[in-house]
Amino acid sequence: MPLDPRVKRFLDVLAAGNAPHPLETSVAQRRAQLAELMQLGGPGPAVDAPRELCLPGPAGALAGRLYAPAGAPGTPLPGLLYLHGGGLIAGTLDTHAAIARSLAHFGACRVLALDYRLGPEHPFPAALEDACAALRHLSMHAADFGIDAARLGICGDSAGGLLAAAACQWAAAAGGPALALQLLICPILDYGRRTGSRAEFASGYLLDQATLDHDLRHCVAGGADAGDPRLAPLRAADLAGVPRTIVHTAEFDPLRDEGRDYFERLAHSGSALSYTCHAGMIHLFYALGAVIPYARSALESMGREVRAALA
Repeated sequence: MPLDPRVKRFLDVLAAGNAPHPLETSVAQRRAQLAELMQLGGPGPAVDAPRELCLPGPAGALAGRLYAPAGAPGTPLPGLLYLHGGGLIAGTLDTHAAIARSLAHFGACRVLALDYRLGPEHPFPAALEDACAALRHLSMHAADFGIDAARLGICGDSAGGLLAAAACQWAAAAGGPALALQLLICPILDYGRRTGSRAEFASGYLLDQATLDHDLRHCVAGGADAGDPRLAPLRAADLAGVPRTIVHTAEFDPLRDEGRDYFERLAHSGSALSYTCHAGMIHLFYALGAVIPYARSALESMGREVRAALA
């Protein structure tokens, strides 16, 4: 299928802007560019007033924000730990708030969005250590968050999907916490991988290979192994014990093939639940509802899957 016409128009506008080459962009510029881009998502659907929280982390308190569907009852609901994208060097609770709100609204669940540490100030695996610590705390104290511990899942988009997948593998190897679901949205699953989709959509489709190279350079300490399964969950030798998994990819996303490949591996392990490749879409389409109207339909679909999986 060709590019969606709205997507093509959006990409044409970006190309006309003549942005600097990703490898010549500073971390501060990358963060500012992502923040500006995420404003094209709009405010997101109505939810109850979010709660600002602090969670214990391996290097100090971690900020979090708890979302609940509008008019949520006082009884425990299903829950998701949400990990935002941004290449492990960018993104905040604010930039990705509309996604967290959408997950809470369409998924009829409470969503705890985590402000994990970013590189280069805090090289990987700091982000993963934070995600695992938050997951452990949320599982142990689920009732304090209004969450049913037996219906707890994890979700991440883009680089947040990498963290979600790696955290699930960590939990499986450690014997807990038990998770009912993982939802991976256009995930990075192997920073060093070269696939057909990475070659075909290496530039001109919002997420360039050069951007991935830039982010990898800044999110890890010098000499780190890009093939470490903590940074490349697709390379993990054993996927036993990973929770039921929903994967969403986009047809024109360089990350498409690794998302599909991971789902196929999970199918062999018995953890695969559903896979959707969104025709005509690009990376991050789901967060750009102001210019890509299909984004809302996609988020509604993801929400229905979450509700069914955590019912």
